[in-house]
Amino acid sequence: MSEGAPPSARNCVEIVYCTQCRWLLRAAWMGQELLTTFEHEIHALTLIPGSGGIFEVHANGVLLWSRARDGGFPEIGSLKRLVRDHIAPGRNLGHLDRTTGSVSTE
Repeated sequence: MSEGAPPSARNCVEIVYCTQCRWLLRAAWMGQELLTTFEHEIHALTLIPGSGGIFEVHANGVLLWSRARDGGFPEIGSLKRLVRDHIAPGRNLGHLDRTTGSVSTE
C-alpha cells in the first residue's frame, strides 16, 4: 500500500488487552508479528489497555478474535490467517497456509 493511499483503503488493527492480567507483552508480541507479516497492508496497529480479562483483536472495526467468545488466545498462525482473510484476501502466507492452527488456553 502506498503512502498516498486514501484513508478508506488503509487497514487498521487494534489489540485490546487486560492490564490487570498483565497481557501487554502478549499483545505487543502479536502486534509485532502482524506488522512484520503485513508490513505493506497494515497502516496502523493500536494496543488498547482494558480490564476484566479482555483480549480482542479487531481489523477495520471488525472483531476477529475474542478470548471470551473464542476461548483462550489464538496461535499466531491462526491470527495471521484471520487478519489476512479480512485485510488481504487471497494473499499467500507461505508455510502458514499449509498447517492448521490451534488455540492456546493459557
